[in-house]
Amino acid sequence: EAVFANPRNAAAGSLRQLDSRATASRNLVFLPYGVGENTLEHKNLSDKMDYIYSLGFRKPPERAVCTNALEIESIYKLMVHDRESYSMMLDGMVIKVNEIAAQIDMGFTVKVPRFSVAYKFPAVEKITTVKEIILQVGRTGAVTPVAIVEPTDIEGAMVERATLHNFDEIDRKDIRLGDKVIILRSGDVIPKIVRVVKERRPKGAEKIPRPVQCPVCGSAVVQAEGEVLARCGAGLFCEAQVKEAIKHFASRKAMDIDGLGNKLVEQLVDIGLVSSVADLYKLEREPLAAMDRMAEKSASNLLEALEKSKATQLFKFIFALGIREVGEATAVSLSEHYLTLDAIQKADLDSLQEVNDVGPVVAAYVEEFFRQTHNLEVIEGLIEAGVHWPIIERQQSSASLPLQGQTYVITGAFTGMARDKMKQALVQLGAKVSGSVSKKTYAVIVGEAPGSKLVKAEKLGIQVLNEADFEKLIE
Repeated sequence: EAVFANPRNAAAGSLRQLDSRATASRNLVFLPYGVGENTLEHKNLSDKMDYIYSLGFRKPPERAVCTNALEIESIYKLMVHDRESYSMMLDGMVIKVNEIAAQIDMGFTVKVPRFSVAYKFPAVEKITTVKEIILQVGRTGAVTPVAIVEPTDIEGAMVERATLHNFDEIDRKDIRLGDKVIILRSGDVIPKIVRVVKERRPKGAEKIPRPVQCPVCGSAVVQAEGEVLARCGAGLFCEAQVKEAIKHFASRKAMDIDGLGNKLVEQLVDIGLVSSVADLYKLEREPLAAMDRMAEKSASNLLEALEKSKATQLFKFIFALGIREVGEATAVSLSEHYLTLDAIQKADLDSLQEVNDVGPVVAAYVEEFFRQTHNLEVIEGLIEAGVHWPIIERQQSSASLPLQGQTYVITGAFTGMARDKMKQALVQLGAKVSGSVSKKTYAVIVGEAPGSKLVKAEKLGIQVLNEADFEKLIE
């Protein structure tokens, strides 16, 4: 039979088999590296995993507890040296804080844990040829060059394109059409060109000119001072930007319009049924059903999903608008600070910079977005179509709250209440909750296995509260 392209795809495909006998025949091996529920039965992750492996689970090929950077480096060098001998493909190793109490203290960002980090191995490199440069236009108008290269197999993945990031990068690496280049899969995922093999450059290899016109709408391409990205200046009048804006608007973390995938968005724009996000809510069953690969049932499902999406949250709506540099967290901050869309639209630069995590750059983007007439017209169209969200009630004035002006730090594990709920309870009473102990800290709330924050609090003479003290404080 044909050999699988690579182990990652082979494992994923094996698990997706409808026939469990096919899955069983694939000889998959499970190697655990952690436990979902991070209880404190063991002080350290290494002890916990020793227990897991004692139950009969299989160990990874390399695993060590290190006490300094040199020891970490030595393990890294050993794994790079032995990389080809392992029975699975590896693109790096993971460094983790061992103490579980410290892991709990460090917590997570929206996407990743703060207590672990990937230490990548050198990527596999291959030589290929630059055949063509194409230009892609993103949601914010960024014009990104992409190299079309001679198809090259890199560890089971056939690479035909490579990102070039921006035109400064092309100039810096002196990449030309027809060049032989060294290509790798960055992080074993995203292909990129490392350097040109200049001794193999063909005679008359052409330099790649910077674009002066958008490849989609023909508008002027501009590059603002201090920015590396060239952008199409047409805004939502550019078809490419319209498509990307609609894809973002419909995405799960924005308006969450089920069934409105990328190909369908492109088709809707190409045939002229949609020219802005507001047009989505004007779609009708018959024209939809007449489209390629659509029918009555698909059209009905999409219209139902659009109707359902009209009931949203203000922060999701703000995020869905696609304002530059405004991600989920910033959208939440804006909605909690201003409470209404009208207030956000009228906010000036100084007011916007009073919002948590909003600096002068983001404030300028927000103000600019709501000063543009065509953006306001789109928003008005969405509201008229029935997009709505619940009224956000303003919380009691912090000046009259009992813990106003007090900063608390929470450390350790608790049995009565989850830490995020504890934080929420303190904030509702006017307190600030910090991740680190300082002279400004009013009190430290200590649970089981508190770690170094308790030591620092005692050293600074800061008040220490246990879980019972916290419950009395909240009452």
